[in-house]
Amino acid sequence: MEWFEGLSPVLQGLLATLFTWFITALGAALVFFFKKFDKRVLNSMLGFGAGVMLAASFWSLLSPAIELSEELGYSGFVIPAIGFFLGGAFLIFADKLMDTYSYGVVVDKNNENIPKAARYRKSILLVLAVTLHNIPEGLAVGVAFGGVAAGIPGTSIAASLALALGIGLQNFPEGAAVSLPLRGEGLSRTKSFLYGQASGLVEPIAGVIGVIAALSVRSLLPFLLSFSAGAMVAVVGAELLPEASIENKKLTTLGLILGFIVMMILDVALG
Repeated sequence: MEWFEGLSPVLQGLLATLFTWFITALGAALVFFFKKFDKRVLNSMLGFGAGVMLAASFWSLLSPAIELSEELGYSGFVIPAIGFFLGGAFLIFADKLMDTYSYGVVVDKNNENIPKAARYRKSILLVLAVTLHNIPEGLAVGVAFGGVAAGIPGTSIAASLALALGIGLQNFPEGAAVSLPLRGEGLSRTKSFLYGQASGLVEPIAGVIGVIAALSVRSLLPFLLSFSAGAMVAVVGAELLPEASIENKKLTTLGLILGFIVMMILDVALG
């Protein structure tokens, strides 16, 4: 831990988000070994990652945003509330945009009577959708490390690492959720893997941007922290929990609770 703390915040954010991308690649690599994977395991991981992200959205992002707003002489709730709302609205708008551009792409279970171009369009949209949701996740990790370097109350290296771990855990089933369906649609294992891991490449980029933004303008940090929190809660509510709860609601709920507890303990005990 000491060697990591001695690194520059930009390098810390980069390494943390490279880890989350690596876990995405591991999930995508399942396509080399399986055509299908036990959904109970994947859904439990999604639930656990969602719990970590929910807890982190408050303790590692929103709470520090409130404290910093008050420290800077702003209202304790106005900027955090606006940032949180806009972060969630960004994800809602992004989903709406993807729905608009994917309109008319109809694929049945066996991909029968579907033009090849339509199947590839669906594949591209699937990758883009996951990639889009990875942007705020990488940004959240970067902003968290930037907040630590900026000396923001309530932030810590341990909490930021725990946030990266939680995002990484839910990235594993996301990588598999991209590569396995693409393999089922007829793409080669190699291409399916490359598409799957590519959806996570945006996280290191967003992570570095988040660190730099957090360090450049201290007065923007309350907004950036709360924006990241709102985006993460929107990802959990709109994507992770609905997807994971379709078939295994109890396992997903258990994973959610355990993930929340683990993140809470790490943040409170080590923060």
